[in-house]
Amino acid sequence: MLSGKERDRLKVLHEVGEGHLTQGEAAGQLRISDREVRRLLVRIKQEGDKGLMHRLRGKASNRRLPASLRTRALKLVQAKYGDFGPTLACEYLAKEDGVELSKETLRQWMMAEGLRRGRRRRVEEVHPWRPRRSCRGELVQWDTSEHDWLEGRGPQLYLVSMIDDATSIAYGSFVEHDNTQANLRVLWGYLERWGRPVEFYTDKSSLFTVNRPVVEAADEAVKEELTQIGRALRELGIGWIAAHSPQAKGRIERFFGTAQDRLVKGLRLARASSLEAAQSYLEGEYLPHWNQRFTVLPAGSSDAHRPLRTEHDLASILSLVEERVVTPDYTFRYQGKMYQIARRDVRPGLRGGRVRVEERLDGSLAVRFRQYPLTVTECAVRPKTPLPAKPLRVPASRPKPAHNWMKGFHLEKSPPLGVIVGSATQGGSPRFFGG
Repeated sequence: MLSGKERDRLKVLHEVGEGHLTQGEAAGQLRISDREVRRLLVRIKQEGDKGLMHRLRGKASNRRLPASLRTRALKLVQAKYGDFGPTLACEYLAKEDGVELSKETLRQWMMAEGLRRGRRRRVEEVHPWRPRRSCRGELVQWDTSEHDWLEGRGPQLYLVSMIDDATSIAYGSFVEHDNTQANLRVLWGYLERWGRPVEFYTDKSSLFTVNRPVVEAADEAVKEELTQIGRALRELGIGWIAAHSPQAKGRIERFFGTAQDRLVKGLRLARASSLEAAQSYLEGEYLPHWNQRFTVLPAGSSDAHRPLRTEHDLASILSLVEERVVTPDYTFRYQGKMYQIARRDVRPGLRGGRVRVEERLDGSLAVRFRQYPLTVTECAVRPKTPLPAKPLRVPASRPKPAHNWMKGFHLEKSPPLGVIVGSATQGGSPRFFGG
């Protein structure tokens, strides 16, 4: 069967055969040389219209890869890279096994062997496209991915990552718990390596924002509340932007999508089964490979990261900070314990004032009053003295009718009001009832 291109070519050559076109005009329309036109006319005269067909149609290509290479590649894929995609499998075949292939060739082989299916394109909701920021450090996306990174070989891990919006340069760390302390440690590592970015772009997790009920009136005054991470970013002079949907921070989401494929399989081949081994592979293998291959050049050549200054004490800023009121005896309570401020640190305004209590990431406790550090010691726990037992109160009982002062008085027959009961002749004193 002739293809559409060959049918169009055949029509022009028939016009030449009938004398309606010259060979030069036909060569111009077909964008081939005059000699090629004459050669095609000879083949049509000898073989008919099928003379335009390519001589290798239906035959194996002269550049076809040997069958032994195909067999070896598919055996390696089935044995070691069964759930790898063609691109990632090609990289590992070339790096680990010395088999050089193109990803498209391997994809066709895997589909023909039934090791992979064609992917159907999904129709997704369209979100407006946002261009990258112009320079590095202007906006950094920050998020956490919960995934079975070790595939059951070790503890449950979380990947806390940050990716630059302008260049896609990534930084991250594995943690065992996705809490404030773990995210502050990752932030500390980023700040020491590159400095302070202009803004961070995160979701609306409770780690970054305080979720409060909606106010009823638009002009109602609401006290601003910050999380520990929000307070630390403000003290560092770093802005914060909240994303309203996962698609808004698509760069970090796509980074996690790639990591859940490539990083998981790399950890498997590295036989990582602990937090330390996973972190070593992440820092030594995966992130350098990502930052070398999957990053882009920014539109601007400047770097928006700002250096850390002397007032930026990371140990103090990146800690859990709370305020406590000092009692008249210069003590305060924190986490159910009482602490005594040293006598030499007592200064005007301290009694009844508020101190800043910092629970550092290394577990130590630091206390400040304004800009002055305070020395504190934990007070001994006072033994609880039992309360004195209350005397048992016995309710007073009603006197029995046989009592002396009840003589001559019968409950069944009460005298009418205003009647004098008893007389001197009866041996008793008179009693008056009534008003």
